[in-house]
Amino acid sequence: MVDLPRRSLLAGIAALGAGACTKINDSAATRSLFEAAEDGHRNLHRALAGKQGLVPEYTRAERSPTFRGNGSVTVADPFYRSQLASGFPDWRLAVTGLVEQPLSLDLNQIKALPQRTQITRHDCVEGWSAIGEWQGVPLAALLDAARVKPSAKFIVFRCADVLYGRDYYESIDLVDAYHPQTILAHTLNGEALPEKNGAPLRMRIERQLGYKHAKYVKAIEAVESFAAIGQGRGGFWEDIAGYQWYAGI
Repeated sequence: MVDLPRRSLLAGIAALGAGACTKINDSAATRSLFEAAEDGHRNLHRALAGKQGLVPEYTRAERSPTFRGNGSVTVADPFYRSQLASGFPDWRLAVTGLVEQPLSLDLNQIKALPQRTQITRHDCVEGWSAIGEWQGVPLAALLDAARVKPSAKFIVFRCADVLYGRDYYESIDLVDAYHPQTILAHTLNGEALPEKNGAPLRMRIERQLGYKHAKYVKAIEAVESFAAIGQGRGGFWEDIAGYQWYAGI
């Protein structure tokens, strides 16, 4: 038996599940089966790694020479285009939903909050990886400032990009939301995020596959359920292609 590193093994399991979901029927029985498998994957992953276990971090010498864009690599919205051309002076991030203190922050306010820098590996469900240096505000700091209500169970990321005529969104649970390596990044390799990588703000959810790392983030919403969001499966690719909602690696 080949002794695969745990991160690679779990990435393979997640990718297999995501691919399989696109090839079978979408009956209630099938959905229940895959939801049960996904719950098992999440529980196993967290049992092995711990709820706050950290992914490996790398040195600057190990950074990839380029960090490719994937999914949306440009945004057609006129407001976004004008903001991109002028350095996003009027871009604001909303933190809403089940919070005691809704927030509306510009980029300077976000950069004035406590920051974290981390050099981590991005693993795509398509099979490629890249190592990049990210800087941004820990999501936990934003959620603490907004004072998330006890009834909240998930955090939803609303994005500026549109794919196949649908607004992009993603979500995670509170365990990943409060993980120390989950950050809202504004900088890649020491420079402002390029458009292809999600300018001006993107998520880094280091313990999950790349499709969970929402780009072009314009709002963060605390919710009890995502049943009324999209098709109720918690994310863009989960809705349209049957990807697993929990993509832990």
